[in-house]
Amino acid sequence: MIDFLRKIRAPFDSVVPGAKPDPYWNIVLELVDSHLKQKPLDISSLIDLSQASYGTGNRMIVKMIEDGLIVKVPRGPKHKTGFLAPSHDLIDSFIRYASQVKAHLAKTFGLRSGAETDEYYFGGSYFAAHIIAPVHGGDISSATLRNLHFLLHDDNYFVSMRNMWSDFRNDIGRKSSFDLRPLPELYSRAEVALSDPASAYDVVALNMPWLGRFAEAGLLASLDDILPQAPINPLDFHPTVWSTGRWNGKQYGIPIYCTIEILTARKDLFEQAHLAFPHSFDDTIAAARQLHRPEKEQYGVSWNGARGMTIAHAFMFFLASSQGSVIEIPPKSENWQDGFDPGTLRLKFNSEEGLAALDFMLQLREVSPPGVETFDAERNLECFMSGHAAMSYAWTMRAARLEYELSSKVKRRVAYLPPPVLKGRHVTAPVGGFLLTIPSYVSPERKREILNAIAWMASPEAMKAHVRNGFPVAPRFSVCADPEALASSPIVSFVDQMARRNELNTWSRPPVPAYVEIERILGDEIFAAVFEGKAPKNALADAENAAYRATRASRLVKSHATAALTHIR
Repeated sequence: MIDFLRKIRAPFDSVVPGAKPDPYWNIVLELVDSHLKQKPLDISSLIDLSQASYGTGNRMIVKMIEDGLIVKVPRGPKHKTGFLAPSHDLIDSFIRYASQVKAHLAKTFGLRSGAETDEYYFGGSYFAAHIIAPVHGGDISSATLRNLHFLLHDDNYFVSMRNMWSDFRNDIGRKSSFDLRPLPELYSRAEVALSDPASAYDVVALNMPWLGRFAEAGLLASLDDILPQAPINPLDFHPTVWSTGRWNGKQYGIPIYCTIEILTARKDLFEQAHLAFPHSFDDTIAAARQLHRPEKEQYGVSWNGARGMTIAHAFMFFLASSQGSVIEIPPKSENWQDGFDPGTLRLKFNSEEGLAALDFMLQLREVSPPGVETFDAERNLECFMSGHAAMSYAWTMRAARLEYELSSKVKRRVAYLPPPVLKGRHVTAPVGGFLLTIPSYVSPERKREILNAIAWMASPEAMKAHVRNGFPVAPRFSVCADPEALASSPIVSFVDQMARRNELNTWSRPPVPAYVEIERILGDEIFAAVFEGKAPKNALADAENAAYRATRASRLVKSHATAALTHIR
């Protein structure tokens, strides 16, 4: 939008007799632009960009500071000078202005009949008219393709990506450069790969919640110095998804795919029973009880109940739907992880929201298939896909198989729904997925080459190819606007709608350094409460106390290790 506003103003200033650049207009545009791109802007640079004389520009900026439209951001604790940033009021007013411009444009160009203005992409008609082309091997140089080594998660998406990459290499068919590991093994392997240069990995895929641990330990290369020159546009990504690669103000990872936790429901069963789709926990349980018919091998709801990380994730998701989180997160802070101090970690799962989430899980157990205490994501999906459950909590990455696999008995009978919430709370869906990162020991020249390869893998062309192959992963606006991608799966547009309603979250599984310990402890205590009869209050209290002990011990070990390394040096 800012680029459009610049371009539409420039001809007026240069063509219309007597017209002059508007310094105030330019100042506002440049301030908001620097805020979006997170690039610091000092007063001298802003005066130059205003296209006014130094005196006029300086007076205008000083007045805007006095009026509370511009705020000064200190360079650091020992610096007297600072950067300039738009105030919250200026950002809010500019967003209102941009939305009104967008609304007028939508009505003038490209808005479908009957559609709402907020369903229109600025640039959507352009994307619709220019369908993303298929991926070609010539899109990236053979020099970049050669001799890269990847550590990835062993799932269908990365297998597909490996095959695509191998097809475009000069040494076609070579797949030895790809090391695919299951999730628990991937974590332990990543610890070695990122700390030992001899491991020779160039790209390491990290589960999104692991980012803070590896970034805080200094094992990941910051990408901020090379992103501006890389063939990748951060503003083409949904902001929620792009932020999953940030930690303490720096970008360490590129989102390669995202997946959303949603509720799937059998449309035919709900229609036969004259039931509305659930919006709350109570609705879900009521519908599940009505559709729970064990004598016909039909069960109310299927979900991930297996001990360990599986049930820990389920608890975190239900906690988020109760408006809670496992840690205390600053309110109204979109980029809370940018200033997070691991030393001030406060746990929050021993709370009213935690009890509400556990109570919901206990009720789910009563209307679940037999053996739900062993269900991982795969067994959960198989239960629903075989027609034995009326509803299922599932990741969108896996849910796509409901429509594509020949063995699916629920094809074209599935409704994709936002996760129901505790009554009176806001809809929120957890974002999961993986980030492609570069080890910190990689040389600057090599890092630039690697990021170019990552940019190709995360390009709109590559993502669209994956979407059309049955992977509904579209964290980029350009892919969501592509009519062929939209037609390939109903999940693409469903997730896109949730994203634009701000219903996605990355804080339900917060990427703090202590995440792995929190996940492990919750995996045992929540399972004990749901399936082994432990009192919910005791389980949450014991989990929180154990997590505090584990995180303190982890910080102590890290402190001793740092001291020892300093002594050796």
